Amino acid sequence: MTEPLIRPARSDEYDEIARIWMESWVSTGLDQASNSLLENLRGRIPREVDNGWSLFVADDDGKLAAMLALHLPKRYLDQLFVAPVYQGRSLGRRLLAFTREQMPDEIWLRCVRENDKAWRWYEREGFAFERETIEPAMGRMMKYYRWRKRADAR
Repeated sequence: MTEPLIRPARSDEYDEIARIWMESWVSTGLDQASNSLLENLRGRIPREVDNGWSLFVADDDGKLAAMLALHLPKRYLDQLFVAPVYQGRSLGRRLLAFTREQMPDEIWLRCVRENDKAWRWYEREGFAFERETIEPAMGRMMKYYRWRKRADAR
């Protein structure tokens, strides 16, 4: 069994990426699946790509297993979502390692405060909590994190 390949997303995959995004988000227990949520995500993907996202997928022999959205100029990990059937297989850790290859010195991210599983994982992966603030567009409290490459001891 080979590991999914991390590669740039294609525009013809946006619908499937939106579905993975929704299913993964819903698996947090913070929302319910709905046609309106799916349509919102479908519309958001091309807008975000136009606004600077570098969008990647984890491709498991033709089946998409995860999505990763980076804003490289801002050193920002915007979205990392693994399809529920692929969760618990270290795919998130592989996507994070890939992110560190793309942004080797510093990475910023945010996650919903109620998503304990996500922010605790980021903390275990070396991200430092920076601040908490309400996100007006979402109406949710967000936790902001930063990771910096450690200077090698000489």
